[in-house]
Amino acid sequence: MRIDVNLATQPYEDARFFWMRWGTVVALLAILSAALLAETVMGFMYARQDVRMSDQIKAEITKRDQERAQAEAFLNQPQNRDIRDRSQFLNALIQRKSFSWTHVFADLEKVMPARLHVVSIHPELTEEEQLQIKLTVAGESRERALDLVRRMEESPRFRQPVVNSENAQTNSQTPGDNVEFNISALYAPATPQGEK
Repeated sequence: MRIDVNLATQPYEDARFFWMRWGTVVALLAILSAALLAETVMGFMYARQDVRMSDQIKAEITKRDQERAQAEAFLNQPQNRDIRDRSQFLNALIQRKSFSWTHVFADLEKVMPARLHVVSIHPELTEEEQLQIKLTVAGESRERALDLVRRMEESPRFRQPVVNSENAQTNSQTPGDNVEFNISALYAPATPQGEK
């Protein structure tokens, strides 16, 4: 039997080389597709878990809000108002007593720049029950007060420091007190476990 092969009309092709090259590319693409599909499925499963946990937390918040509303309604009854007022007064006393002047001054000492000193300090609770400190500081230049604010921003004890006002001192009783600043900041006292 005789086979005529005309290489001019049917050029020789190395099918093995073609399948090795493109088969490898197709196999890599299949592996990549499988990995991406597995990651998508895992992401979907994690998202469902997150939605479930979020729903549970929302249900707990709703339950706590209902319990709080019931407790407030109970305390607002005429026969319980005296107990409510007394407990609020005692809680306010406890919060005031928990304020440590020693810790505040120790924390201020860490951030206070040279040639700047505290003239007055006034702690108070905000509407959100956060401790806010209002400081009046005096020094020789505006840059020192701005340096204090910058250092307070970097400190873990003071949050959101703001310069409320600036006054130039012309006839100051203390030499070198050319400028006086009113600064307010939220104060986060150190917990007994986290004190450094």
